Amino acid sequence: MTTKLTLSLNKSVIERAKKYAKQSNQSLSQIIESYLDKITSEDFADGDAELNSIRGIISLPEDWDYKNEVRKIKAERNG
Repeated sequence: MTTKLTLSLNKSVIERAKKYAKQSNQSLSQIIESYLDKITSEDFADGDAELNSIRGIISLPEDWDYKNEVRKIKAERNG
């Protein structure tokens, strides 16, 4: 059973999405439903399957601090 849903989105996003839908021979509703289905699935709760396939490839030092690295990168960008 399908149910109607009204969304408010940025006009340029809608235009790009319609173009993408046409190029992929899908309706915009099909694309949105597929995306929502994916992000609400149980598999997604454990992370994206595509990302899970590469987890563990990189070994980081135990004292590696993600937040500290982000701060460094932002500081470098802002000069």
